[in-house]
Amino acid sequence: MRNKILLYLFIFSVLFTIFIYVNDKRILDSLEEDQAKRELIIEELETENEMLKAENAKLRYFSLKENEDAITYFENMGINPNEVIAKIEDELISRNLADADNELVPYDGMEGEMRINKINVLNHKWIIADFTDGTYWGEVFFSYEVDKDGQITFNREKSFLYPLN
Repeated sequence: MRNKILLYLFIFSVLFTIFIYVNDKRILDSLEEDQAKRELIIEELETENEMLKAENAKLRYFSLKENEDAITYFENMGINPNEVIAKIEDELISRNLADADNELVPYDGMEGEMRINKINVLNHKWIIADFTDGTYWGEVFFSYEVDKDGQITFNREKSFLYPLN
């Protein structure tokens, strides 16, 4: 009788060990599969990140912040290029008045006052800006000069107003 109990205990322990092994193997395989999926996702995201970095570099090509020749131009004058960018943006935006069109925008507002919204300083001579009155919008291209005292003068070169569809 004692031998039978030991035999049953042995068989039970073998079956229990096999059950634990199979269950743990299934869990381990599942974790490895999840890890492989995560690594694939990480690889795809890294590839996408590299593509976005390259695209961002292309988009920043026409920017004073990335143009070494334009930066050198201002440094030779003893002017900080970042201060020039901030001053240009302040100067253009400060001309947005509460009750009048921005004097640098060549169009009168039809649905409100024309205001400059976005500004991109392209290099040491050119600026492009976006303007709108809330319904109509367009872009304006400026040339500018910075004198030795840091004073900026703007010359409006070209502009256009998008048609309403």
